Amino acid sequence: MKRPLAYGCLALSMSLVGCYVALSKPLTAAMPVCLLAWLRFGIGGIAMARWLKRPADEPPMSRRTRGLLFLESFLGNFLFTICMLYGVSLTTAVSAGVIMAGIPAAVALLSWLFLGERISLRVWLAVGCAALGIGLLALAKPQASLGPGTDRAWLGNLLVFGAVLCEGAYAVIGKQLTGSLSPRRITALINLWGFVLMTPFGAFIAWHFDFAALPVVNWLFLLFYGLAASMWSVWLWMSGLRSVPASQSGVFTVMLPVSAALVGVGALGETLSAMQAWAFAVALLGVILATLPNDSNAPSNPKPAGE
Repeated sequence: MKRPLAYGCLALSMSLVGCYVALSKPLTAAMPVCLLAWLRFGIGGIAMARWLKRPADEPPMSRRTRGLLFLESFLGNFLFTICMLYGVSLTTAVSAGVIMAGIPAAVALLSWLFLGERISLRVWLAVGCAALGIGLLALAKPQASLGPGTDRAWLGNLLVFGAVLCEGAYAVIGKQLTGSLSPRRITALINLWGFVLMTPFGAFIAWHFDFAALPVVNWLFLLFYGLAASMWSVWLWMSGLRSVPASQSGVFTVMLPVSAALVGVGALGETLSAMQAWAFAVALLGVILATLPNDSNAPSNPKPAGE
């Protein structure tokens, strides 16, 4: 895949994540989080059943690859959701947004530590722009009241930081998996693991949940959420990672809060302040810095997946 197309896949993936996060508000209000996550993985599993089959030209998975698949799903699907949702419930949205601005830096650092990728000055500047942009976006929002349990804000901030590390690990592990498996099969397999991990919680809640009370529009939102979260966004991300260093791909996570805010303005009737507009400009500058061609035309080389 050519670099411009790979960049488009990464940007579209994170934009799609931002969209379904913003549009899933009616779902989180209508059903418990664990049940919603379990149904998401179930819908994705049905849609991707054919993707589970190993292609004829793909070698059998090694024990290491199986372990990486489990870690990819455990960290990027299961643990990320728990840390993020429960963390935000204990701290303010502003604090969570500022902490989540560290995702690009986390991806770059983990890529340097575990993949041996060289981090250029321009990528570091792009990471800084992404972090500054998301930080301004968060600071532009009014400070939310924590209410009861304010003394546990430190725990909420710690959990959100754990979600940042989970997202960074997701990008780095995904880069290693793309060296041995196709994007479609990675997407289907980590979704299957997510379904298995969430089944004890989701099945128990589903046994006592009144599905007949859900309006039709929520079922439509659920279908979109399941396909977008489990299938489309993951496949696009893994496809882009095949041609882009993991450290560079982390900058595209800036599209997640940007797209979520734009959906809020365009679909939910929220207003866009001057500071939010500046945040978008700075964040998009980071994407431009990350995607301009290198003078040397020599991309950084990660370690082979088998090492």
